[in-house]
Amino acid sequence: MDKLIPFLADGLVFIIVAISSFFLIVKVPNNRKYLTYGRILVAGLTSYLVAKIMSIVYQPSSMRPFELMNVNPGASYMDNPGFPSDHSLFVWAIVFAVIYAVRNKILSLSLIILAFLVCVGRVMALVHTSLDVIGGIVAAMIGAMWYIDELSCKKRKTNV
Repeated sequence: MDKLIPFLADGLVFIIVAISSFFLIVKVPNNRKYLTYGRILVAGLTSYLVAKIMSIVYQPSSMRPFELMNVNPGASYMDNPGFPSDHSLFVWAIVFAVIYAVRNKILSLSLIILAFLVCVGRVMALVHTSLDVIGGIVAAMIGAMWYIDELSCKKRKTNV
């Protein structure tokens, strides 16, 4: 258990990045790379901006759970209050990018499960609360709204 929690909280992030990078490079058609990568970049920047605004507007605690409990953290963390979770924001922004760009149900479901496990690991490692990781997911979802327009346009074109 001593190695499982840090693996969930930190190690899975690298696995998500590696898998996602591979599929985003290999599976996005060459004629769509510029548009797709541009949209992913804007979605990621939007998510980050939303997260920073969230942290300014609302900060539930100035201390993290491990500090409140006076124990050592079970994973890496940045020296800030923790809302919203940067790890959660990062992995979910990547998952939404892959869902949008690659459109592979098995890959998407696999990455969703891994991202969920990262969030659980962050809470189990006592570096975040559930609210912190939910905040990161919400920020990533807001950024992912950049994908909605193109997806709905494609559905309309196929239905006509």
